[in-house]
Amino acid sequence: MHFFAYSQEMQTPSWNRPAKPAAAAADPAADAELDLIALGRRVRHLRKAKGLTLDALGGLVGTAPSQLSLIENGKREPKLGMLRQLSAALGAGMDELLGAEPPSRRAALEIELERAQRGPLYASLGLPRVRVSSRLPMDVLESLVGLQHELERRLEEQAATPEEARRANTEIREEMRACNNYYPDLERRAQELLDAVGHKSGPLSHHVAADIADHLGFSLRFVGDLPHSTRSVTDLKNRRIYLTQAKREEHDARSVLLQAIGHYVLDHRTPADYSEFLRQRVYTNYFAAALLIPERSSVAFLNEAKKEKELAIEDLRDAFAVSYESAAHRFTNLATEHLGITTHFQKVHESGIIHKAYENDGVNFPADHTGAIEGQLVCRYWTSREVFDVEDKFRAYNQYTDTAVGTYWCTARTERHSSGTYSLSIGVPFQHVKWFRGRDTTERSKSRCPDEACCRRPPADLARQWAGQAWPAARANTHLLAALPPGAFPGVDETEVYRFLRAHSGD
Repeated sequence: MHFFAYSQEMQTPSWNRPAKPAAAAADPAADAELDLIALGRRVRHLRKAKGLTLDALGGLVGTAPSQLSLIENGKREPKLGMLRQLSAALGAGMDELLGAEPPSRRAALEIELERAQRGPLYASLGLPRVRVSSRLPMDVLESLVGLQHELERRLEEQAATPEEARRANTEIREEMRACNNYYPDLERRAQELLDAVGHKSGPLSHHVAADIADHLGFSLRFVGDLPHSTRSVTDLKNRRIYLTQAKREEHDARSVLLQAIGHYVLDHRTPADYSEFLRQRVYTNYFAAALLIPERSSVAFLNEAKKEKELAIEDLRDAFAVSYESAAHRFTNLATEHLGITTHFQKVHESGIIHKAYENDGVNFPADHTGAIEGQLVCRYWTSREVFDVEDKFRAYNQYTDTAVGTYWCTARTERHSSGTYSLSIGVPFQHVKWFRGRDTTERSKSRCPDEACCRRPPADLARQWAGQAWPAARANTHLLAALPPGAFPGVDETEVYRFLRAHSGD
């Protein structure tokens, strides 16, 4: 297939994965941190096999029995030094202590039940937690895990076609979280192009964006008849990039061009499936952002703002002449790697539905049983919902929110798009708020979600008055419920694209 069609329908992306940063390289201790439940059960198994009480083991490793209990229950992450002491005291090598295979069938069931109870599916049921201990009968343990399997199986059967998209988004978000949403290979490739055209600092102009295309041997054609399902079409045979002359404020022409270039630079091939299509889009979006907001100058800008305790997304937006959403996304690329700040991002529709999200700071986004966040209803007391009711739309709205997993400070704005109004918010845990402008806000809210009594269950007086007396006609979120369009590029009419290319190439 000799074209790249950039669809207007899907906005998330790719397959040729860039190398993960060195920080994400695997080592035994790092892997152990990812599965504290399994580690805790293995410590408990080894301790009991040695005939040791918590008090006795605590004496051998020099820590309180209560702290060991937290480790065994998967509620505390032991430091490397403690892992080594436990290894010596239990007479087990580090490989055995951190092994992926559960030490017994019972341990495997305990681990699975504990994981299930900490997951979004169990939380959505509103059931009390079962204490997983050695006193729990084996048949009860078997039954509870079996019920969990059956519930997941039935939900899988009921899943509609968009399930594939939600799964793909979940997988990509997990990858992004693992590398703190920072891809050094994409940063390097973007910088090489900027150096090649002599761009040193400041906003990337349309002229420089065109210079990049010219450097790669592509000519630009602005046309009025671009296929309606596309933002751009790249003719690889004649090395032309076709763009529309129509101006839509939600699509920066520079960004559309740079994303088209990204497919070529990253050597993308026709996607084999929807997951590959999405991953390609993620990488091209990232690549375009690294050109519009170059790492070198933006990190210097952010570090200076951090030193002054004046970090603000709108300042990054203004300094590089990009949209607020682009600046917010770019902040998540650089915040953890270069500033040591964990963070989360949300794009939420005015209906309260999450459109896009990312986190590496432990915030408890709502999720379905597959872990998918997109399409979920966010708590009405979060900043991303409260901002819709704020009259001042000129300045960012800042708010502290107390949640079940800690206090977060968030800054948010709203923007109108053809599909409605969206809020765009960046949040950080309380310990990082000291670096941000707007930390002095007096706005504060409390969220008890996923407890349904927080905001999803009507107040008792309203329920008494209207329960059984109302029948609302729901407005379907078609972008979430519609079947995935067929073809290599979902949402793109390939016949229309080929006819367009034939008409413009003279072939």
